Amino acid sequence: MTAIKHALQRDIFTPNDERLLSIVNVCKAGKKKKNCFLCATVTTERPVQVKVVKVKKSDKGDFYKRQIAWTLRDLAVVDAKDAIKENPEFDLHFEKIYKWVASSTAEKNAFISCIWKLNQRYLRKKIDFVNVSSQLLEELPKVTEESVPSGENQSVTGGDEEVVDEYQELNAREEQDIEIMMEGCEYAISNAEAFAEKLSRELQVLDGANIQSIMASEKQVNILMKLLDEALKEVDQIELKLSSYEEMLQSVKEQMDQISESNHLIHLSNTNNVKLLSEIEFLVNHMDLAKGHIKALQEGDLASSRGIEACTNAADALLQCMNVALRPGHDLLLAVKQQQQRFSDLRELFARRLASHLNNVFVQQGHDQSSTLAQHSVELTLPNHHPFHRDLLRYAKLMEWLKSTDYGKYEGLTKNYMDYLSRLYEREIKDFFEVAKIKMTGTTKESKKFATLPRKESAVKQETESLHGSSGKLTGSTSSLNKLSVQSSGNRRSQSSSLLDMGNMSASDLDVADRTKFDKIFEQVLSELEPLCLAEQDFISKFFKLQQHQSMPGTMAEAEDLDGGTLSRQHNCGTPLPVSSEKDMIRQMMIKIFRCIEPELNNLIALGDKIDSFNSLYMLVKMSHHVWTAQNVDPASFLSTTLGNVLVTVKRNFDKCISNQIRQMEEVKISKKSKVGILPFVAEFEEFAGLAESIFKNAERRGDLDKAYTKLIRGVFVNVEKVANESQKTPRDVVMMENFHHIFATLSRLKISCLEAEKKEAKQKYTDHLQSYVIYSLGQPLEKLNHFFEGVEARVAQGIREEEVSYQLAFNKQELRKVIKEYPGKEVKKGLDNLYKKVDKHLCEEENLLQVVWHSMQDEFIRQYKHFEGLIARCYPGSGVTMEFTIQDILDYCSSIAQSH
Repeated sequence: MTAIKHALQRDIFTPNDERLLSIVNVCKAGKKKKNCFLCATVTTERPVQVKVVKVKKSDKGDFYKRQIAWTLRDLAVVDAKDAIKENPEFDLHFEKIYKWVASSTAEKNAFISCIWKLNQRYLRKKIDFVNVSSQLLEELPKVTEESVPSGENQSVTGGDEEVVDEYQELNAREEQDIEIMMEGCEYAISNAEAFAEKLSRELQVLDGANIQSIMASEKQVNILMKLLDEALKEVDQIELKLSSYEEMLQSVKEQMDQISESNHLIHLSNTNNVKLLSEIEFLVNHMDLAKGHIKALQEGDLASSRGIEACTNAADALLQCMNVALRPGHDLLLAVKQQQQRFSDLRELFARRLASHLNNVFVQQGHDQSSTLAQHSVELTLPNHHPFHRDLLRYAKLMEWLKSTDYGKYEGLTKNYMDYLSRLYEREIKDFFEVAKIKMTGTTKESKKFATLPRKESAVKQETESLHGSSGKLTGSTSSLNKLSVQSSGNRRSQSSSLLDMGNMSASDLDVADRTKFDKIFEQVLSELEPLCLAEQDFISKFFKLQQHQSMPGTMAEAEDLDGGTLSRQHNCGTPLPVSSEKDMIRQMMIKIFRCIEPELNNLIALGDKIDSFNSLYMLVKMSHHVWTAQNVDPASFLSTTLGNVLVTVKRNFDKCISNQIRQMEEVKISKKSKVGILPFVAEFEEFAGLAESIFKNAERRGDLDKAYTKLIRGVFVNVEKVANESQKTPRDVVMMENFHHIFATLSRLKISCLEAEKKEAKQKYTDHLQSYVIYSLGQPLEKLNHFFEGVEARVAQGIREEEVSYQLAFNKQELRKVIKEYPGKEVKKGLDNLYKKVDKHLCEEENLLQVVWHSMQDEFIRQYKHFEGLIARCYPGSGVTMEFTIQDILDYCSSIAQSH
């Protein structure tokens, strides 16, 4: 083991500046017996590091290699398994538990003892030694020479110093001296006793020389001792002089201490005086209000611009004095308390003066503005409040001061402003809407009725109810749908002529003029209301210093709280509103001030709907545009919300208009004595579509119109077919053909993208019913000839060859000639002339389809003629039998008949 220890020291630890102290031969417990060594080492350099190193023999040779190393600081537990019985197993607890089996118990005990000593000497760390004999930890293990080699035993059986210093390497000089000495004694290796004896003799010679040298220097020692005595005497004398000097300086030190203390007191007094002056200057500079400011607050003129400016500056100065951040202890000074009380009295006095003056201004504004209402009663304009706003904005800074200093008075002013202005705006807006209603209805009795309506809220409510109750009845262009039954085109023309008004203006022209006038009036109403609301909202924000951002959703319940005079839940405590609710407060104020706008707009909309249900188209477009504009400015503003609510009513009226038209289609009655022609609701759809396309051009709510188109066109299709089925005077195919041709022409002209499918459907229905009518009306103009050839075709269908049909008795050539002679050209022309008259009687003049139908009949007749000629050529070849007339004769007959009529 000693040889292995020295080999490990030389090959592994010396190059790393480490010293090997203990070694144990181990293998892992429970596995194959692969032996390795656990070594306890310390570094030769400071600070000393203690490690446990695992060394393993290399598989490729007889040398050892370092496999893993742990610092002793990481060792937590040493478990010897059994403190009484001998057991070679032990565990070391590092970051994990390592289980080992030593080659002998003595080696295990020596290694554990070394670990304990290293821990005690270098780490002083508490490592738990479990199942270890206390005797092993208190003294060196007593093991025999046979069990442990001497070199290893010495490494663990010495004291603490012996563990570290048991093995010392020679330095370079010692190695050189030994080599020189051994070279001088070549027999040192072969004869160690002779070498030791020689060294002993040389040592004796050196000891004798040292003794003689000491004895020879005795005289010099005596001289040195004498000199030392003299030096001691000199030192005593110097100490005496230093003591006298120290006594002399002691009095000076006391005087200097007194002077230093006096200087310290003087410096402290000066420092206190400077601080006191600074505090007094701070209070004087920040809590002193100029006499001019005091006078402005007490007696300043709040009516003139110069007085308002002086009061504003004084109020700002007062606010700064009151809001000064006092230092600790200032509030305990009597002068400071008196000054603060004086400031509070001034603030209260000026707040009362300001609130009283502004209340008077609000009242005066109501009287002044009322005097100007008469000027606007004839014109459709609202009074301008800009001068009033401009005058009040001079007080904006004072309102901000009042809001931050006395929120109760600020809130009272806000309530008074809303009370006065709501009454003023209510009068102005109601008069404005009365003028709008008069202009819409004209100078009829209806206009006088509206002009003399009382301004009481109950009367307005009754008027609104009456308007809404009668809004389902259409007048003007649409009222005819309630009464008009399906009549002939001639009767309709006579009815239209009876509706002519003064001059030569038609009813349609009157409708267009009335609707254009209504559109202009409604647009002017909205154009007047929009800037009025925006201007008032902007003024409220600036005058009352309310932020127009960070909007919060408001409710009508909150607006009702305003009527009770509570602007916020914090009214009682007098603290200002948070910024997040100021936007809400603006909306609540606007709702209170302009509470009559929405009802008046709804009344106006009901009136427009009563005058003409088509007015809902104009109102929907105009209102949508204004809502879109308002939402772009502020989606949560009062104007945006109010117009949005009114837009819902307009959209409801628009939907009702569409529903009424569909209902009128379903209720239409047809005349049994006259031909149908173009149905009224088809013409009405054309009028509606043309009007809607002109109104909704580039409109924001095109989707609403597209949905209405879809509903209407479906209703038109269904009811055209219904009327056609009920018609007795006019054939069903004619009703379908004419009306669907009219619908197709209308859709093609207007190019409505959402009705492309319906346009194609209308064209298909028109084509199908045209063909059906032609075939039905043409019938069998050559009836006997047609029956003859039907029999021929039946024989061919039974299997008889076409060229053998002529041998049939009933269908021979003689029978064919007999039938053909019954239809000379004169008879054919007569039959076509009667057919033309019959078609002309069925068709209406408005749609102008006579020539189209006649041309289709001509083509159908020629097709039948060619069919007969083909059968003759196939079934009677070489017979020489031909018709009494030719295709050219048919063309000439049809042309002459058309020209003669």
